[in-house]
Amino acid sequence: METSFCDSNTSVRTSVRPRWERKKQEYQSTENRRPLDANVGDRFIPNRASMNIELSKYQMRSSSDISMTDASVSGIAEDQKSVSDAKKDQYTSNLSSALLGVDDPSSSRIISYKEKAPAPKGDTVNNLNILYSASATGPKKKSCTRLVARQIPSAPSRILDAPDLMDDYYLNLLAWSDTNVLAVALGQTVYLWNAGTGDIQELCTFDATPTAHISSVSWVQAGGAHLAVGVSSGATQLWDVESGTQLRSMDGHTDRVGSLAWNRHILTSGSRDTTIVNHDVRVARHSLATLKAHEQEVCGLAWSPDGETLSSGGNDNLLCLWDASTSSASAPRVRITDHQAAVKALAWSPHERNLLATGGGTADRTIKFWNTRSGVLLNSIDTGSQVCALQWNPFEKEILSSHGYARNQLSLWKYPSMTKIKEFEGHTSRVLHMAVSPDGGTVLSAAADETLRFWDIFATPSISKKLGSSTDLYSVASTNKCSWTSQIR
Repeated sequence: METSFCDSNTSVRTSVRPRWERKKQEYQSTENRRPLDANVGDRFIPNRASMNIELSKYQMRSSSDISMTDASVSGIAEDQKSVSDAKKDQYTSNLSSALLGVDDPSSSRIISYKEKAPAPKGDTVNNLNILYSASATGPKKKSCTRLVARQIPSAPSRILDAPDLMDDYYLNLLAWSDTNVLAVALGQTVYLWNAGTGDIQELCTFDATPTAHISSVSWVQAGGAHLAVGVSSGATQLWDVESGTQLRSMDGHTDRVGSLAWNRHILTSGSRDTTIVNHDVRVARHSLATLKAHEQEVCGLAWSPDGETLSSGGNDNLLCLWDASTSSASAPRVRITDHQAAVKALAWSPHERNLLATGGGTADRTIKFWNTRSGVLLNSIDTGSQVCALQWNPFEKEILSSHGYARNQLSLWKYPSMTKIKEFEGHTSRVLHMAVSPDGGTVLSAAADETLRFWDIFATPSISKKLGSSTDLYSVASTNKCSWTSQIR
């Protein structure tokens, strides 16, 4: 029988039957040809021919205790059941044991909110603290671990006035000898202060021209009897501090000598004329080599503890590593250009061989650590301000840095994690120089605010205990404040 389809929009009748009618007719013709027990059907439409709808309705409406006596129910053969009623409990137990790993399914649940998680096996080691598994009622752990075991005073133990201390980043005007004598250059004069007795001595004064000044000082490594002095004219002088006399004046530079470093009897000088000169102070012809690699002023020099490597930093942002046997015609063994500002702060580690720490100026602000044998950068930390000087703790793997704008602070870092241990504030201008006492416990800082401050930062635990709290140190500092010039006069 043909059926017609009426389009309500066009009111046009057609003899084409809709798709649902054609599918219905095909399904009815197929159903008539199939036996009732055939288990064949479409992938998406269930085969309702093999279902007993009447039995399903009866089971939904009847209670569980009413016996099924209907003919449709009795027509179900016992052999169609996959598991008999007698073995149903055993089957359930075996299934739960295989899938869930439990023998009694009634006493266990897949997700349990009341029972605690099972304990880990005995060989399991977990050193991490899991944030969300900690019990609210359990013992609370400390928020942080102390980085140092000693007490570090926050205030300086002594403050000295240093009038006319030049505010020049590229100079090195402070040195502390192994005989406990401090040398500081103030303008055109070099003063010596005996830290043990408190006596002050004027070593030398340069008043040739109004612009003449002392540009660097450095003690000989052993004995503390000789002091090297670099001046603005380009000369490098050697002084006997006991007699107060000049032993010799060594040339080799055409501009001020801003940096000096000793390697036994070899005195190395760096100048604003961009050159580095190695002087042998024992012989008349003192110049051993003139090293040329920098393009601007050489403002930092430091020999390694073993005397094998010289590190030099310049205002050209360049760091160079030289072998001790380098001649005038040789180039640096390693040439590093990672810093983005002048490299003045140089410090060799007393704990690890071939480990050098360097600090950059205002545009760089980083402390970098180098393997000087390979020239590989080991670590770099952004300090947030100009790095003026660096000093290693001789007792612990710690490094102290001095900074400029905006806080003019000293920062103590734990190496190699570079976790900041403590900061020391008090200077009102950038801290240009640092030196460590012979016993390694006291750090002296010199700043552009024309003050010298003594800090018991590297003190051992026994020394720190004797010094007392920071409040006591502050009272001592206020009473010990004095002036270099006033004591001399």
